[in-house]
Amino acid sequence: MKGKIKLLPGTPDDANRDYLPEKIKGSDIVVNENGNNSRPYPDRLVEKREVVFGDEEDVWYEYVPETYDPSKKTPLVVSFHGGLMTGWGQCIYTSWAYVADREGFIVVFPNGHKNRFWGTERDPNRPFPKGMKIGGVPIPEVPDKVEDIYDVKFALELVKLMQKRYNIDEGRIYMQGMSNGDGMTSTIARNYGNILAGAAGSGGLATGGVLRYPDGRIKNRGGHLPYFISMPEHNGWVLDGPDRDETSTVLGLIDYWKEINVCNDLPEIKIKGEDNYAFYKGEKADFVYHEVKNRDHGQTLDDAEQVWDYVFSGVRREPDGSISYTEPVTPRKGDEYAISLAEGYKKAWLNGKVVDLSGAPFIYKKLKYHGANGGEIVRGEYLCAPISFIAEAIGAECLVSDGGYTAELVLADGRRAQFARGSIGCLLDNKIHSMLCEAIFRDGELYLPIEWVCRYLFDLQCSSCRGVIYITDHYNELSSYFAELIKTLLT
Repeated sequence: MKGKIKLLPGTPDDANRDYLPEKIKGSDIVVNENGNNSRPYPDRLVEKREVVFGDEEDVWYEYVPETYDPSKKTPLVVSFHGGLMTGWGQCIYTSWAYVADREGFIVVFPNGHKNRFWGTERDPNRPFPKGMKIGGVPIPEVPDKVEDIYDVKFALELVKLMQKRYNIDEGRIYMQGMSNGDGMTSTIARNYGNILAGAAGSGGLATGGVLRYPDGRIKNRGGHLPYFISMPEHNGWVLDGPDRDETSTVLGLIDYWKEINVCNDLPEIKIKGEDNYAFYKGEKADFVYHEVKNRDHGQTLDDAEQVWDYVFSGVRREPDGSISYTEPVTPRKGDEYAISLAEGYKKAWLNGKVVDLSGAPFIYKKLKYHGANGGEIVRGEYLCAPISFIAEAIGAECLVSDGGYTAELVLADGRRAQFARGSIGCLLDNKIHSMLCEAIFRDGELYLPIEWVCRYLFDLQCSSCRGVIYITDHYNELSSYFAELIKTLLT
């Protein structure tokens, strides 16, 4: 039986501009960082200070739900904070404690060993300048060998300690991290992933030098692993200059986990609100890419819940190293009805498949000639698609006449919509309606603003980004890296 989640009220500190200040610890103060609301400090979060290995004291925070039963095997989640943060900060910055109350697992939030940073594997092609600082705090230097990095050894030993202290299900140990903590999770997953049943990261970007050798061969000692990547649209990764091609880095990271887990090329796609998902099915393990529209560097409050509900809740590591699956809390299913097209691409996404187009969609700029002075203003930009594809996508019959200069769509419900070259009008059951822009004749057929057709005739929801449009039957906000991912599917 699942426990109940209850949102606790907190005292807002809207004047605060510090990054999760120490006065929050043990209080009911809530703050807003980059649009991500924190939660009040939970009563059951316990600070631990012990020597885990060697002779240095380490600090971590344990959250054990009230429903914990020592006689039952219990999953364990290790969640790593971002740079300059703390373990308790990661707890109040996420929904892990809430979900632990609901699902009955244990969460541990360790502190980075030095300067509130994690020592992670470094990209040899992008070395940090010696003495580099963030927020005035030096980034710790690390050994070249991953197995010699203190924080890696600490994390692995902390898992063993938690297994001694609690009745942990050895087949259900998971890791997740944000930003610098994402780098920590990625380091362990790529090198010691065989001890985990799943891993997830938010806002961090493992770059090419830690993922592949110079000849393109993949670097990995941990093997296949169910993985969940969350990426804010405006991540603005802080450890590189403005010339960094973050889009190719994101796509490269997606390709890395697809290759490790032997995933299908075509994912199931789901966009609900600002959440963009690509669910990849893997021969060895599954992989999820999640992107959040209009979010800055960090993680959303519900990120932890999504990681658990979509992946961690339904995977375990078997003794032979294989991954077994049960139904997760939320099934990894794409939108049943979805259309996506990209400017200049002669293929389209239609209900989970890639289909050919008779011609490439193009962006049409609608001009408004302004006033007596004859100036012009662009009043809208619309993606125009071949009417033959539009008919296929909406389940209509297309009747063409006048050498293709006019065409009529006979809709499934019996309505008839007629269009003509150069006319901004749509004749719908003998009544004229203005479209967003006129019908354009190109390559032997009419092109229509697909956004208008889908919205006006069917009340569908459309969003666009980087020359890509996504259309489905519910609210959706297409995000930027995700738009580039869709383009790769249409190549």
